[in-house]
Amino acid sequence: MTKRKTEAAPQAETQKRPAEARPGDPRHVAIIMDGNGRWARTKGWMRVKGHEEGARAVRETTEACAQMGIEQLTLYAFSTENWRRPKHEVAFLMGLLERYLIDERPTIMRNNVRLTTIGHPEGLPESCQRELRETLAMSAENRGVNLCLALNYGARQEIVDATRRIAQQVRRAEIEPEDITEETIRKALYQPTMRDPDLLIRTAGEMRISNFLLWQISYSELWVTAVHWPEFRREHLEAAIADYRKRERRYGGL
Repeated sequence: MTKRKTEAAPQAETQKRPAEARPGDPRHVAIIMDGNGRWARTKGWMRVKGHEEGARAVRETTEACAQMGIEQLTLYAFSTENWRRPKHEVAFLMGLLERYLIDERPTIMRNNVRLTTIGHPEGLPESCQRELRETLAMSAENRGVNLCLALNYGARQEIVDATRRIAQQVRRAEIEPEDITEETIRKALYQPTMRDPDLLIRTAGEMRISNFLLWQISYSELWVTAVHWPEFRREHLEAAIADYRKRERRYGGL
């Protein structure tokens, strides 16, 4: 069982001031962190070693976003489909998540990071939920980058859940079916105030979305790299953002 740390979080005066992004930079970056297991196999290691190294990439990428003034970083940390993996791997991932939530508290507070989540974290082991609640509460007043972890998350399930909420509103006569708009759906999503991702990054060269933020990424710019997630570093993030700056976003117009 993971031993909980009891030291207090750094005081507010030690936190970094929120950085300001350059004009033209994405305000919200979302990442599908792929390739942990494949990277580990290329090294002759077990898959779980890749997940362990991937946690370091999370730290470096979060710190880079904080320093670059990115407003939100959303990471696909554990999908609803990931429960299908071997039980020993799922158990390792849950333990890794728990350790991350404990060990990264000083880094989160030092970088003024605000942690949030989307998905169904109530489906995680109770020990993970406990540490998640503590880190969420600890960082709630931070005003730097919003690090959003998609935990026990699936985009189709999010849309199903939103549809159920709207159906309940209709049944209670709070809204008429003909009055349902895109805004109605947005308000029924897990994080109604979340800005749509400007840039979606996928590592390990896979060319698919994998049930991630299907509603929110309708007009996101995509950037795919062959680099596996454990090797993803600030220079790769900077390359993605540099490519993003060159693009003209038309949103269906001319």
